[in-house]
Amino acid sequence: MRIMGLDVGEKRIGIAVSDPMGWTAQSHSVLYRKHNAGDFKYLIQLCKELEVEKIIVGYPRNMNGTIGPKALEIEEFAKELGKHTILAIEFWDERLTTRSAERVLLEADISRHKRKHIIDKLAAAYILQGYLDSILK
Repeated sequence: MRIMGLDVGEKRIGIAVSDPMGWTAQSHSVLYRKHNAGDFKYLIQLCKELEVEKIIVGYPRNMNGTIGPKALEIEEFAKELGKHTILAIEFWDERLTTRSAERVLLEADISRHKRKHIIDKLAAAYILQGYLDSILK
């Protein structure tokens, strides 16, 4: 069962997908956002091409676990995405995933310009791998 992970931001959506067995997450791509309708169309088409059976959306809780304005925006995004697909959509706590991805890229001495183009898909892979690890236990 292939699963897609999304790190949804205002300007970009990081995309990751699992291997067909659902064990490991791999960074896939970054979608530069234009408008929701086009974004949803692209994501649904990608799900069909990759034979995705479930979508995991990063859920940005506050550090104390509460739900803030960003999490509410993500809930609305997922609700709208759900209107375009029959695939199950679930949330996964994404606290510190972008920071972890950034740390890895800094340690790898990736330039700031290159980091900007890959950090979102790496964060999506962290989100998805966290989810996969939780269901494999």
